Amino acid sequence: MTRPTHDWIPERHLGVAATLSHADDLIGQIGDLLFDYQVQPGGTFTLRELPAGSVSRTEVVHVAPIPRKVSLLVADALVALRAALEHALFAEVEFLEGGQLNERAAKLVEIPASETYIKFTEWVRKRAKNGPPSLRTGGELVRRIEGLQPFQLYKEPHSHPLARLTLHTNHAKHRTPAVMAVRLAAMYRDDQLPRSIRDLPARPEEPLRVGDVVAETPLGTKVPVTLFPTVGINRPGTDRWPVLMTELDEISTWVRTQAVPRLITGGDPPESGLPTRYEISVGQEDERAAIAAGSMISALERHKQRLSAATVRRGLVDLIGQSKDDALSVADIEAWAGQLTDEEVLERMSRLRMLFTYDPDILQQNAEAVTGLRNEVMSFALDNDPPKAR
Repeated sequence: MTRPTHDWIPERHLGVAATLSHADDLIGQIGDLLFDYQVQPGGTFTLRELPAGSVSRTEVVHVAPIPRKVSLLVADALVALRAALEHALFAEVEFLEGGQLNERAAKLVEIPASETYIKFTEWVRKRAKNGPPSLRTGGELVRRIEGLQPFQLYKEPHSHPLARLTLHTNHAKHRTPAVMAVRLAAMYRDDQLPRSIRDLPARPEEPLRVGDVVAETPLGTKVPVTLFPTVGINRPGTDRWPVLMTELDEISTWVRTQAVPRLITGGDPPESGLPTRYEISVGQEDERAAIAAGSMISALERHKQRLSAATVRRGLVDLIGQSKDDALSVADIEAWAGQLTDEEVLERMSRLRMLFTYDPDILQQNAEAVTGLRNEVMSFALDNDPPKAR
């Protein structure tokens, strides 16, 4: 298979691909810290049952503190994404102007984030006298910048990725690093299994605090529930707390797949898009080849896969452990599950089908799949245990 050459990226813009790769690496580090935080023994928060008249309330009694480094890395990642835009613009302006800008003109080169067309025209007008000619009314580069502005999302310009990026970076630069909190994204009763997480009613987008009541049940009734905690980031100046990794992914994806390519080419993004990351920790003799060999899997996708695999790995151990096969111990099953990669764990679980109503065919298929998994564990145990143990 022939790799794309990314010949649409001029030499002057190759550094922007590296900046985007660095941003994805930072988001990956955030995902690693969040993974450790979310799977810590005891969980991210603690609940207790408290009687209140005829009902029992499930109340939050403790929320585990989020590591400080997460908010610092979030600020670094967002600054890197904004830098990718600014660097792309500056390189393009210098190219169009035929060389290095004088200091006065250079100070006027920046990516605006205008939520109205009027504000954008004011930005352009301020460059009429001392700004570089390429950033004056009617210029091709001005047209490209205009197409990226938040006012293009006319119903909710404040939700535009550029508006969010600017909001977060200005706040982190001038006030405090990113503000985050644990949220309860979703929950369901185990006796009312949803067909999809998307079918669950939306919960309030707000931090989880000590004293919050997450459920009420009749006194003396036990109702097992499944909870989906997550970490949210506050959009400065608002009551919004979107999921942190989703917020970062939406902004970074827009910068990488839309903003930077459109700034560079002036048209629709090319099919050979920029990778989420490539090898930037060593010097590259052929930067284009390194970019072409990069990964298109984002830090969010890697984070989701890792979280899913952690849950599924435990589920596989429990499922296989339910068998009465004396030849297998829990230690055997855990050792087998522990040596599987995340991809292998998810593939094993994909052999099992969700059962919402009685269906003998699905029951039979799942029974055969579990038998196959049990045989795989047995084979692994025989291959890895000393002969005297058998």
